[in-house]
Amino acid sequence: MTSGDQHLQPPRTDDLPPLPHRLHLVMRRGVRAYLNHKYDVVSHDTHHVPRTGGVILAPNHLGILDGPLLGAYSPRMIHAVSKIEAFTGFQGWLLTRVGQIPIDRFSVDTRAVRQAIHTLRDGRVLSVYPEGIRGAGDFRRVRTGVAYLAMVTGVPIVPVALLGTRAPGQDVDSKPPKGTRIDVVYGEPIHIEPVSFPRRQFDVRAVADEIGAVLRTHVQKAVVATGNPLPGLPGHKGT
Repeated sequence: MTSGDQHLQPPRTDDLPPLPHRLHLVMRRGVRAYLNHKYDVVSHDTHHVPRTGGVILAPNHLGILDGPLLGAYSPRMIHAVSKIEAFTGFQGWLLTRVGQIPIDRFSVDTRAVRQAIHTLRDGRVLSVYPEGIRGAGDFRRVRTGVAYLAMVTGVPIVPVALLGTRAPGQDVDSKPPKGTRIDVVYGEPIHIEPVSFPRRQFDVRAVADEIGAVLRTHVQKAVVATGNPLPGLPGHKGT
């Protein structure tokens, strides 16, 4: 089945334009240079990210640095699903220009979901935080978004453990001190068989639970392998 044929499958996405990406390609080099100067960043097992085709990156979410970090160090350019609250003013303009997808986390955002599916059907890389919000980063609770996208498109899910992007006791809007060791650890792809329309909520939740178990194991192994611990629960500021 070609990409064009996939866009005609339910939910249809043939009416949506492709997301822009050229500015992101330029910006990520500059962001990476800045982060290399400020932190000790090490990427592990990047070979787990398929070099072609649609892919979902499923990172844990510790703090404000996670998005720029993954965008700069991912082996392939990514489109991220981000909270709609960030899409205001100049920041919102920039996020749109680099191909990020705003989503309302507190309602069923049909357009955001369709845009995410469109991106995967176009053979691009999509980053989605399974936890939904910044927190302890242990994948204790995962939402159903990643499972649903994988069930629709059949693309692989690559677990990502981000370690060191927030210091213990910091709130989620804080950056770690200069010189902090940061590890980005990719895991073996999770393959989910595509499911024909309709996709029942009960089945999506069951697949999400299976994915969550794999993600929890991955982040635990990454902590042991790197010696870089999770920071625990954040302070009270931010969400």
